[in-house]
Amino acid sequence: MSTVIVIPTYNEADNLPAITAELFTLDLEEELQVLIVDDDSPDGTGQLADQLARDCYPGRLHVIHRTGKLGLGTAYVTGFKWALARGADYIIQMDADFSHSPTYISQMLEEIADYDVVVGSRYVSGGELDERWGWGRWFLSWWANSVWTRGILGVQTKDATAGFKCWRNQALQRIGLDRITSNGYVFQVEMTFVSEKCNFRILEIPIYFEDRRIGQSKMTVPVKIEAALRVFEIRWRHRNARPVPISNSAKT
Repeated sequence: MSTVIVIPTYNEADNLPAITAELFTLDLEEELQVLIVDDDSPDGTGQLADQLARDCYPGRLHVIHRTGKLGLGTAYVTGFKWALARGADYIIQMDADFSHSPTYISQMLEEIADYDVVVGSRYVSGGELDERWGWGRWFLSWWANSVWTRGILGVQTKDATAGFKCWRNQALQRIGLDRITSNGYVFQVEMTFVSEKCNFRILEIPIYFEDRRIGQSKMTVPVKIEAALRVFEIRWRHRNARPVPISNSAKT
């Protein structure tokens, strides 16, 4: 079994050495590879990733360089397609800033055998947010998931905006990545909605969501407003979504 971890980056040079080191020290039964999808980071994240791939993790760390800040959603779709083309059994998506702790990956890979996607969730029983979050930030995140997104889309997933997930190969094929068009953080909502429309088996496991250790959040006010408004578009566009058939050769 092989696992690919897809990490989109933009100005994550200070976090990259530590997150890759922690990932490659995990004691996993599965063969682990990490893919960095860098959007031409001005701080040299892409060049640092190349150096780490060459000098520290040859054949295990891979880098895709994109010409410009093209967005989180397309970065993940690019990474997912790369992993599928190389026959990865499981694909994990996560951030580079330690808000998603690598310590949960073993549990995700244990649980995925019985599910299509395992979600690292802040809003199921046992899930926690960093205590440094202010009340306003906590309320906005809770409202976006529990009221806005769930109310408009009717999803059952409690953390619809979660960015820490483990996917089965077949699930990403059946979701039909070419019909996923969100480019910002609303990408997470679109993937959640289509997953439920496809009747995927979804498990949410509780995680502690740590605030980023180094650097600045990319969640600006315009990004949040765009994500909120795009929920209506997602509901309309995927109202009749069904799983994309996959060939027998692709299932093996």
